[in-house]
Amino acid sequence: MTERNDSDKQDKPTLIQTIQSILAALLGVQSGKNRERDFTKGDAGSYIGVYVVLVIALVIGMIITVNMVLDAAAK
Repeated sequence: MTERNDSDKQDKPTLIQTIQSILAALLGVQSGKNRERDFTKGDAGSYIGVYVVLVIALVIGMIITVNMVLDAAAK
């Protein structure tokens, strides 16, 4: 029984794989193989947490970019 638990832990997506999956899903280019891995072996909480952080970073990045462009245009 411990062998199966160990193999389940090894099959879970890493943080990098989680980030790649979320970025691919945001762009709409997620592969079927990765999507299936995410749904069968992934943890919903980790995907939601990483998604929220990435979306907040995207919004902050957009705000900074727009402010820089507006400041450059005002000069």
